[in-house]
Parts: sequence; structure tokens; C-alpha cells
Amino acid sequence: MNTKSPLLLSLLLLLLSISGESLGRHSPNCNRGADRGSTLQVFHIFSPCSPFRPSKPLSWADNVLEMQAKDKARVQFLSSLVARRSVVPIASGRQLIQSPTFVVRAKIGTPAQTLLLALDTSNDAAWIPCSGCVGCPSATVFSSDKSSSFRPLPCQSPQCNQVPNPSCSGSACGFNLTYGSSTVAADLVQDNITLATDSVPAYTFGCIRKATGSSVPPQGLLGLGRGPLSLLAQSQSLYQSTFSYCLPSFKSVNFSGSLRLGPVAQPIRIKYTPLLRNPRRSSLYYVNLIAIRVGRRIVDIPPSALAFNPATGAGTIIDSGTTFTRLVAPAYTAVRDEFRRRVGRNITVSSLGGFDTCYTVPIISPTITFMFAGMNVTLPPDNFLIHSSAGSTTCLAMAAAPDNVNSVLNVIASMQQQNHRILFDIPNSRLGVAREPCSS
Repeated sequence: MNTKSPLLLSLLLLLLSISGESLGRHSPNCNRGADRGSTLQVFHIFSPCSPFRPSKPLSWADNVLEMQAKDKARVQFLSSLVARRSVVPIASGRQLIQSPTFVVRAKIGTPAQTLLLALDTSNDAAWIPCSGCVGCPSATVFSSDKSSSFRPLPCQSPQCNQVPNPSCSGSACGFNLTYGSSTVAADLVQDNITLATDSVPAYTFGCIRKATGSSVPPQGLLGLGRGPLSLLAQSQSLYQSTFSYCLPSFKSVNFSGSLRLGPVAQPIRIKYTPLLRNPRRSSLYYVNLIAIRVGRRIVDIPPSALAFNPATGAGTIIDSGTTFTRLVAPAYTAVRDEFRRRVGRNITVSSLGGFDTCYTVPIISPTITFMFAGMNVTLPPDNFLIHSSAGSTTCLAMAAAPDNVNSVLNVIASMQQQNHRILFDIPNSRLGVAREPCSS
């Protein structure tokens, strides 16, 4: 593999080569889809509007390898949540940013301080680096002493029983958690948070005072899970536990989409599948994936590879923080083998890191359809193929779950979701999918 190939999907070279740190400073289009009403602009970390993009451009091959390594670490983390055990991924010599790759603006405190919070549909509570934080990865932190509406929560507050590993130092409630390969120590606090033009007073979140590892989102995290301290739980009267997002194609000029909060203006023509609850990890969004079709053929996958099992945590989740879909080995092998057969047995197959189905000649690709209970989602090629910009290499952008964990989890990831509006309708316990060009 030529590691001097152009960047992933050609546009990343432009995105990664733009220098500077200020949000929106380098592109007049960064605010074209500015936050309004109950809709927020969603930025990818590689966007020219993001201060988190790598400062040094990588080759196409290196960039793919970096994204795969990040995904591997995240799937290990999600598997550890399901199994209720701690798994710290073993990283290479490089520092891997395993945190979610999409961020939104949030204004916190009085007067408001703007931070870019990572979206995470598989996490509940928000947590934000605060002034004086030891080990936090960004110089941009929340200055709690400058906010007149800030207050720590005492140990006797009911929220203190809703955080992992609560502890008391004096009268203040603190907690500790593991996130990816990082550990976080935070104080439980409240302050006002504004999302687009909506204000949520006395929002409860973790004020990070110490962090270790490389997984902590630089300016904090906004949890969109279903737990008691998630955004959905704390803004139920405002948003009725309903939200949707639309993630942009990697080919999008601004590399940005949208997060729409509440039931207003959600799509009417949309297909639904039931959301399933797993008491072992109630925040995760499980769906019933019953089959996968490649071309016109339903692939022969052992039923146990897709079956939802609350006792073991097995099943399929929708996740915003993983880039490439990961399937448990029997499911992935069956899909991969049928894909190769449809492309042609006489065409040489190569590999790139965790992608084991790559081609160096032009191919005619079959479609791939995820078949859920109640709906089918047929993906266009842009949602499951990646190409070098020179057109010399094409890879099937899916992989098997990491083989160094006993994974039982299938993860439908952001690349497979791009240019679709994904609607989370919690009151009706359903997930909707509709095709939509997501770029702002």
C-alpha cells in the first residue's frame, strides 16, 4: 500500500491542511447552518470549522488506519459497558483520540461561555473540563468562578445517587468514571446550559477536576443516552425525550450536519423500528437487526450473531461515536464473503489495516441492506465504500468486532448513518430512519 496516497475521500487533505484554532475563523460558510431554534449545527472533528482536526495532514492510508484504531478502542469500550467490566484498550505508540467525532456548540453559565461538546448517544451524563483541571487535554475550559448561576450539588442531593462511584469531600458530591482508556474525577454541579436558542436552567453535569488518558473529549461531552442525568431526562418538558441528527457525508464541503431537539419539525415520512431496552446498559440504543442483504441475497448469518439478549448484552446498537460499522465475526464474515462473491471471484482482494476487502481496480458494487424489524435501510455505495482520491483503492468500510475482546455487540456506525436523519423517539420507543442530504 502506498502510504503517500492522497487523503481519505480527497477532501480531507483540504480540511486537515487548514491551520488555526478559532471556530469559524477560516471559512465564511462555518455559520451558514448556524444554531437556531432547537436545531444545532453538528461539526465533524475534521471540519474546517473544528479546532480539533489534526495539525499535521496524514496520508490516505495512515488516516484510515488512525480511524480504524480509534474505532477499535471505542468498540472495546462499548463492549466493556455491556459486560459491566473495565477494558482499557492497548494503544500503539501514537496517542489515539477515542472520543466521539461529532461536536456541537453549547453555552454554559451566566454570562454564557461557549464550548464544543462531543455528542455521544451511548453515554448519559454531561461532563465538562473546569478551571484548574489536572490532565484535561484542552486549554479551553469552563470557568465556574465566572458564572453567577453555578452551584455545586451536595452529597444529599438525589442526583448524587445517579452518578457512578459517588463520593463525598466535605459536603460536595463527586464521582469517578472510566471512559474509553481514560479515567475522570469530577464534581457534580449545576448551571444553566443553552443549546441553540433553548435554555435549560440548573442543568446537572460533571465538572472535571482530574483526567488521565487520551479519550476525554477536549471541551467536554453531551450525553444523549437514556439515563436519568442525560439531556433527554433533564429537558423532558422541553424536548419530550425526542431528538434526531443528520450526519454529513465525508464529501461535504463544510463537513457539518444538524442535531434537532424535540418533536417539532421532525420528518413525517420516515420508517421506524422498535427500540429495545437492555437493563444491563439501559442508555444504549438497541434495535432488532434481523438480517443483512447483499445485492438481492439475504446473507446466511447464524441467528445468534444478531439476536438481542439482555442477559448477555448481545444485539445491535446505533452509535454516533463509532465511524465504521462493526459486526460480530460470524455476521461480518458472511457479509464480506457475499460482497466479494458479488464483486467477482477473479478480482484480487487486498487489505488495509482492519479492512480486509480492498480492491485496486474499479469495481461494480452490490447494494447492502440492513433489515430491521419493521424497516429496511438500503445503503448507497458512499455509505459503505471508501476510496482513495486517486481512485486506486476501494475498501469495504466495515469490519469484524475486535478479536481481543469477547464481543457480542454489533455497532451500526456513523459512516453507515451519514446522509440519513436518525430519529430517536423515546416516548414511543422507536427509532426512525429517513434519507436526507445532511450537509448545511
